[in-house]
Amino acid sequence: MTAAPASAPPPVGVRRLLPATQAQRILTVATFANSFGGGMFTTASVLYFTRVVGLPAGRVAMGLFGGAMAGLIAGVLVGRLADQWGPKRVHICVMLGGGVAISCFTLIGSFWSFFAVSLVAGAVIPADEASKAPLIRGVAEGNPTLFIGYLRSVTNLALAFGSVAAGFAIQIDSRPAYLALVVCRALAYVGCGLILLRLRLPETAPDPAEEAEEKDRGWAALRDRTYLSATLVNAVLSLNYAASGFLLPLWIVGHTSAPRWMVSAVLVLNMAFVVLLQVPVSRGVHDARTAGRRMAWAGAAFAAGLMLMAFAAGTSPWTASALLLTGMGVFAFGELWYAAASYEYCFGLAPARLQGQYAGVFGLGSGAVEAVAPAVMSLLPLGMGLPGWLALSAVLLFAGLGSGPLVTWAGGRR
Repeated sequence: MTAAPASAPPPVGVRRLLPATQAQRILTVATFANSFGGGMFTTASVLYFTRVVGLPAGRVAMGLFGGAMAGLIAGVLVGRLADQWGPKRVHICVMLGGGVAISCFTLIGSFWSFFAVSLVAGAVIPADEASKAPLIRGVAEGNPTLFIGYLRSVTNLALAFGSVAAGFAIQIDSRPAYLALVVCRALAYVGCGLILLRLRLPETAPDPAEEAEEKDRGWAALRDRTYLSATLVNAVLSLNYAASGFLLPLWIVGHTSAPRWMVSAVLVLNMAFVVLLQVPVSRGVHDARTAGRRMAWAGAAFAAGLMLMAFAAGTSPWTASALLLTGMGVFAFGELWYAAASYEYCFGLAPARLQGQYAGVFGLGSGAVEAVAPAVMSLLPLGMGLPGWLALSAVLLFAGLGSGPLVTWAGGRR
C-alpha cells in the first residue's frame, strides 16, 4: 500500500509573501483581523459620536483625551502582567476586553456615558501593544525588527481595507450603518483573540537565577538609562504621525490651493510606501548603532518633507499638488526609517524576559506625545505658518541627529 502523497508546498511567490513559521502566520492573521476592524472604527468613529450620539466635537475630543491618558497607565501595567502571567494569556484577555469595551459604545447616550466608555476603550490600544510585544519577540526567531516590519505592512494594508469598508457606512450615513461599524470593530477584537488561541509559543527553559534576579529588579525599565533615552527620542520623533494624520489634511484644505482629493492622495501614497517598503528597509537595522543612524536619516527626511509641503501654500493648484506629493514621498521614507529604528530600540535594548514591561514604558513616551500632538500642530504650523513649520522641522531634525549619541552616552553612564 503506497503512502499518500505529501501536500504540495505553496508556490515560491506565495511563500515569499508569508511569514516563515506557523506561529508567525497565526499572529499575522490575528493582526490583520484586528487592524481591519481598527481601520473601520477609526475612519468613522468621530462621525458616529457627533452625528448619531449627538455629542459636540469638543466633548468628543475631551473623551478621547481621557482615554489616551488612561492608556498611558494601562500600557505599563499590562506589559508587566504579560511578563509575569504569560503574553498569550494576557493579550487574549486584552482583545476580549476590547471587544466588550467597544461594544458599549452602542449603548451610550450622554457625554458622561461616552466618557466612561472612552476611559476603558482608550486603554485597550496601549495594552494591546504592550502585551503583544512579548508575543512578537517569542515568534520572531531572533529578528523582531524584521518581523514587526512585516506586521506593519500587513497592518497598513488592513487599515486601508477597513477604511474602504467604513466609506460605505459613511456614504449611507444612518444610525444602523454606524452601529454596524461599531459592532464589527468589537467582533474584530474578539476574532483576534480567538485566532490567537491557536498560537503556540516556542518553549524556552527557565533559568531560576535569572528569574530571581528579574523579580528583584521591580520596575527595571524605569531605571534603565539607555532605554529611557531611546524612549525619549522615539517620543519626540513620533510627532511625525500627527504631522501626516492631523496636520496635513487641515493644511491642504485650509492653506493650499490643491484640490481636496489631494488629502486622500498623499495619505494613500504614504500607506503604499509602508506596505511595499517597510520590510526591505527594516533588514539593515540590527543593533542600537544602526538604529541611531536610521533615526538620523528619519529626522532629516521628516524635516525636508515637511518644508516641501509647507511651501505648497500660496502656489498654483498644480504646483501645490506636486510639492505635496513630493514632500510626502520624502516624508514617507523618514517614516520607514523611523519605524525600523523604533522597533530595534524597543526590542533590541530590552531584556527578553521583561519585554512586556519595557514595551509598556516605551509606549508611555509616544503615548504622551500623541495626546499633546494636536495642540503642538495647531500652535506651530497651523498657527504660525512658515515659522511654525521651520520650528517643527528643526525639532524632528535635531531629535533624529541626536538619537545615536544620546543613547550611546546613556549606555556609557548605565
